Amino acid sequence: MSIEGAIGMIAGVTAGSIALMGWALSSGVEGLASIIVIWRFTGSRTHSESAEARAQKAVAVSFWLLAPYVASESLRNLFTGHRPQTSLLGIVLTISSLLAMPALGVAKHRRGEGTQNILCACLAAAVLVGLMANARLGWWWLDPLVAWSSQGSRSRKGGPLGAAMAPAADSPSKGEPKSLRPGGPKTS
Repeated sequence: MSIEGAIGMIAGVTAGSIALMGWALSSGVEGLASIIVIWRFTGSRTHSESAEARAQKAVAVSFWLLAPYVASESLRNLFTGHRPQTSLLGIVLTISSLLAMPALGVAKHRRGEGTQNILCACLAAAVLVGLMANARLGWWWLDPLVAWSSQGSRSRKGGPLGAAMAPAADSPSKGEPKSLRPGGPKTS
């Protein structure tokens, strides 16, 4: 995920696309969440309730910090008429994510995971529509609208602090982990 995020950030900054930058930053935040999970399951923290709470809060805060930035930049770009350039790299990257992430998500669902990968593919599809509409039709305004509309998914990823690892989708998938704790509560 970090390579995808880094390339997406380069493409987004180069093109001036807030939708592409927001999608790339989201990938980086997911990478940070993975590091937090690794921290959570090392050493004496494995069975620690306080470590569980700290890990959930850290994951939630990381998503909550991203959403206001993308939302404010989206509105600024929309109201100032900022026109992103065409990003061939961004188009190729979102297509590759759109193709790879659903397969990864389905494979991970067998282990009770994978919702994040499916959501990543959905966001990639939205960003791709914005990039293509800008490139082919000159619909520059769709880029900030796509970025703005993605804020709902980022907010759900942060969720209430007590359920930071709940699935990002509105309807949780059966078997998706709600807690970082092995054998923790499951959603239905």
